[in-house]
Amino acid sequence: MFTGIVQAVGRIVRTGPHEIDTGTLDLGGVSVGDSISVQGVCLTVTALAARGFLADVSTETLAVTTGLERPGPVNLERALRVGDALGGHLVAGHVDGVGELVRRDGGVFAFRAPQALGRYLARKGSICVDGVSLTVNRVAGSEFEVNLIPHTLHVTTLGRLAPGGKVNLEVDLVARYLERLLEAK
Repeated sequence: MFTGIVQAVGRIVRTGPHEIDTGTLDLGGVSVGDSISVQGVCLTVTALAARGFLADVSTETLAVTTGLERPGPVNLERALRVGDALGGHLVAGHVDGVGELVRRDGGVFAFRAPQALGRYLARKGSICVDGVSLTVNRVAGSEFEVNLIPHTLHVTTLGRLAPGGKVNLEVDLVARYLERLLEAK
């Protein structure tokens, strides 16, 4: 589990297996088998490297996510530990779909989610975009808006995003479980 509060921006150095330069992310206490969120995707550490870690990324993961298929900057977060502050919302690191930035006006970003995810979007609800916990401010079908403060734009990869850019989306866990419970009735 994660919180969606990005702890560092790192870089995918190479793929297959993936080598991630973790930049300023503190890897103290991280061991092989631990989970780290990379661009919103939960990856398992398979080896520690001088400047980061290695992880295997399956063909399936590459097919349903974006941002892991090539070298480039990525948002990083270590797994939540019991007793850690929950500054964002509960995030599993299991991407539900790839969205697209349709427009950007200062700190207001409008994204289009896959149609099937539209039912999970709620005004003032939570959404995870490329591993960043955000609050939905407006919803129209499968399109939603979020407001990003300058700090978030500076300390995540979202500040580099331009219209047409693809992002990993994870909808709120509570919404998914609530839907499942209602289906069982």
